[in-house]
Amino acid sequence: MIPPDLPAELKAALETKLQGLSRNDIATRAAVISKTYRDGGGSGAITGEADALAYALARMPATHAAVVASLNALCEITPHFAPQTLLDVGAGPGTASWAAANCFPSLQGFALLDANRSLRALALDLARGSARLGGLSYRQGEAVGALAESQAADLVIASYMIGELDDAGRAELADLLWAKTRDTLVIVEPGTPAGYARIIALRAQLIAAGGHVAAPCPHDLPCPLTAPDWCHFTQRLPRSRAHKQVKGAELPFEDEKFCHVALTRTAAPMHPSRVLTQPVVGKADVAAKLCTLDGVLVAKVPHRDKTAYARARRWRWGDAVLNES
Repeated sequence: MIPPDLPAELKAALETKLQGLSRNDIATRAAVISKTYRDGGGSGAITGEADALAYALARMPATHAAVVASLNALCEITPHFAPQTLLDVGAGPGTASWAAANCFPSLQGFALLDANRSLRALALDLARGSARLGGLSYRQGEAVGALAESQAADLVIASYMIGELDDAGRAELADLLWAKTRDTLVIVEPGTPAGYARIIALRAQLIAAGGHVAAPCPHDLPCPLTAPDWCHFTQRLPRSRAHKQVKGAELPFEDEKFCHVALTRTAAPMHPSRVLTQPVVGKADVAAKLCTLDGVLVAKVPHRDKTAYARARRWRWGDAVLNES
């Protein structure tokens, strides 16, 4: 399992870019960019080098942590998956590519796509000294158009970007993403009800197109959750000094909520249940809400079953569980 922290060489590259700049100015820019994203404006507020750096310092750590968690969940189900090529759609500063490079030593080719010129420039600059990402290619253009002209890849990742499109645009993008996927497609979105709704819609569309869910779901059936419940997970990550300054935060950590789905061309051999919330550990039992092949259930592992109880005490939100009792 790969830790959620940014790779050391990426941290160093970001710190180098920050030298000589006003951290108050970067923090102000980051706040404006975050508000624009929340209001549905996408990367429109990122119009220069300082904006791109502010965005990377504020959001790259959490986005990287969520992508790493999603890829870790995939690797747990398909441990022999060894992609050689990656297509990173809506790549921004290259966050998902850095995560995938660490998760998959087999990767040799990295192709990135994004419409924002400033984020593209930053991604190329950050990767320039990297032994793993130094040779990446980065196409600038709108997602659908640039994707249509791209080569297929073993692993395709679209992280934190489908929310910038309307329903028709997302449906068109989903078909293109799947067409460019030789083996596995991973989609990551914010862990909100809206992010979950987008994931579920694309999940259904791509299952109908022949895809199989590898993670987090234990099946290809419709999601059994009903509103106001929604499937999402959380990843805790440490905050660096620069990260805290840019975010205006005091806590030394951040919890990133995210939704994700990984779809493969071939059905995965394992279908473990998934822990949907943090289990409740009591003296009599461990109670855990699980998504299983038979739907959602609350598993209660009694204390009298010492071995199973000890195992269940270690369950965490998001874990794959091969035996729920």
